[in-house]
Amino acid sequence: MAPQPGTTVPDHRGRTGLHLTGLDLERNPRVQVTDVELLAAGWHVLRATTFRYRGDDGEWTTLTRETYDRGNGATILLYDLARRTVLLTRQFRYPIYVNDHPDGMLIETAAGLLDDDDPVTAIRRESEEETGVRVAEVEHVFDVYMSPGSVTERLHFFAAAYDGAEREGDRGGLAEEDEEIEILEYEIDEALGMIRDGRIQDAKTIMLLQWAVLDGPFARR
Repeated sequence: MAPQPGTTVPDHRGRTGLHLTGLDLERNPRVQVTDVELLAAGWHVLRATTFRYRGDDGEWTTLTRETYDRGNGATILLYDLARRTVLLTRQFRYPIYVNDHPDGMLIETAAGLLDDDDPVTAIRRESEEETGVRVAEVEHVFDVYMSPGSVTERLHFFAAAYDGAEREGDRGGLAEEDEEIEILEYEIDEALGMIRDGRIQDAKTIMLLQWAVLDGPFARR
């Protein structure tokens, strides 16, 4: 039987060793990883990992968990302090469309995967690609595991100022990646109201907008 692509032979992205991730983990003495099964290696990677876990009573239990590895990402809130506005995007997201969202068009902060870049480099790239805004100075806000029950991704949150008076265009995204992104500008209080009435339902966007008024640029000092 031929080896599964992504194990000892490359998959379509040239990756090998995808069945070994986690076997060398020793940071938690209560966890012993015993087996990793590669379930799928499409654009991202799905694994089933079996491990032994020692409970509070000292007894060991064998568990299996599926994990979806899409790499880590970064997101950024672009704000104009003088005009009290934020710059957001809207694009079609099939996973939410198939899970009861009316049309799948999600309002979000600019974001993307790190790929091979560090978080700051990646978010500068994504900001320009999605909104046309080039940012030099960015503020690191926090890092968050967005769906720790099954998804390995850690998302790096940033914020940066933009000049709304000089901004041009209302479309962004890369055609070669089939991206069609609408660029939206809202006054901060309107954006907060959109959280309340359900027009904004994206977790990272809600977190950054609430940070902006609690501890960020729009907070009352």
